[in-house]
Amino acid sequence: MTPAGLTVLVGLTAAAAAFGAQADELNAWPAFVQQRDESGKVLSWTGAGTFLFSGPAPAPDAGTASGLRPFYVNVTTEDGSKSDFLYPLFYYRKYPKAYKWSVFQLINGEGTEFNTDTPELPVDRHFDVWPFYFSHETGSPEDTYHALFPVYGTIKYRLGFTRLSWVVFPLYVDAYKRHTDVYYTPFPFVRTFRGEENGFGIWPLFGATKGPGVSSHFYCIWPLIWNNVIDPGPDVPEGTAPSTQVGILPLYTRERGPGVVSENYLWPFFGYTERTAPYRYSERRYFWPFLLQGRGDDRVLNRWGPFYTYSNTKGADSRWVMWPLWHRRTWADDDTAQSKTQFFYFLYWSLDQTSVSRPSIAPAYKRHIWPVLSIWDNGAGSRQLQFPSPLEVFFPDNPDVRETWSPLFSIYRYDHRPTGESRSSVLWGAITWRRSESRGLEEFHLGPLLGMRRRGPSGAWKILGFDFGDKAGEIGRANR
Repeated sequence: MTPAGLTVLVGLTAAAAAFGAQADELNAWPAFVQQRDESGKVLSWTGAGTFLFSGPAPAPDAGTASGLRPFYVNVTTEDGSKSDFLYPLFYYRKYPKAYKWSVFQLINGEGTEFNTDTPELPVDRHFDVWPFYFSHETGSPEDTYHALFPVYGTIKYRLGFTRLSWVVFPLYVDAYKRHTDVYYTPFPFVRTFRGEENGFGIWPLFGATKGPGVSSHFYCIWPLIWNNVIDPGPDVPEGTAPSTQVGILPLYTRERGPGVVSENYLWPFFGYTERTAPYRYSERRYFWPFLLQGRGDDRVLNRWGPFYTYSNTKGADSRWVMWPLWHRRTWADDDTAQSKTQFFYFLYWSLDQTSVSRPSIAPAYKRHIWPVLSIWDNGAGSRQLQFPSPLEVFFPDNPDVRETWSPLFSIYRYDHRPTGESRSSVLWGAITWRRSESRGLEEFHLGPLLGMRRRGPSGAWKILGFDFGDKAGEIGRANR
């Protein structure tokens, strides 16, 4: 379709509706815009611009999505469903045998859902109101708890602790992990250790503990002075010497262990690291973090900050120029080679993916020019472009943001499918044009005012239901 081939007719709303009844797209913007297949089945639709919608869910979800953006979005898949209310203010997830919901990550609930078909499913439910109330119910006293902060309570297997208890916090806290209870009276100042590790401390003045094994820890005027011995643990060969850590800031620090020694002078500016096991590595530091030189079996580090930094660790290559202006990182995940380029973190963001074993395959990529443009290409014929795009660079792998918020900013959007079909949309469907090479179809809509459609390379335009240029008997063939 060329601009010269367009005939603008205004005010023939009734004729436009008649045309829409035969078209693959029915455009009555801003009331609604429908996408149909050849049989007339509605595949997707939007209403009130882009606020009301229904259609396929965005990747990686394989299902249907509908709702009223941004207030409510529902996605249904074979594995369950999820509902969002002003995401991330509130979301609800329903799985075959479980559920999860949250109010801004502050009020949370999750667990198994009782089902008469699976009565053997154990009870497992969490409910939290951060940071005041925590609960977990399993039917077993081992890990069932109800806790009210800061008054009284115990939580288990949370926040990195096997058990964490308090009474009128911060007056009394008992933190248990690694077979050791640490009693704070009050937190965090007076500390008593009982269990595999024993000792006492008044933070930040001093503290000393012993155990487990040959381990010991001592600090004075934290964090200025420390002297630690670290037990090698049960998984290392018998007879392995313990590691030691000594520091008198800012004059000197040293860490020494099996196969490694690291020293710093006028910490943190000058220092070195020498490692021989489990891999060989040597590093020199001058005016850290600006000047560093490192070499090893499978790693290299050259830093002349902030002007230039190069590092390669186990094949992952990273370069910074004029940090933080420009950064490129390349690495491989199994058979996928990846390259990410950034200018000032998010002003320009690009990710390219190629096949290592089949380099002739077309690459896939993402491009973000914040806040102007986002481009996606999966390398298999699917391409998308959105203008403007203020959110995608910050949430590149979040389908909830992509479905709830991104369309609200999409003044222009372009979609190309592997079948060769492409569609462009301006002002949330007010102006659309579509082309399908496989079906020989071209279609243009200016809301409900103008609709143009043509089938086949030699077919005539059908405008507002009227045929232009078809001979008798050819109209039926063009519409088939």
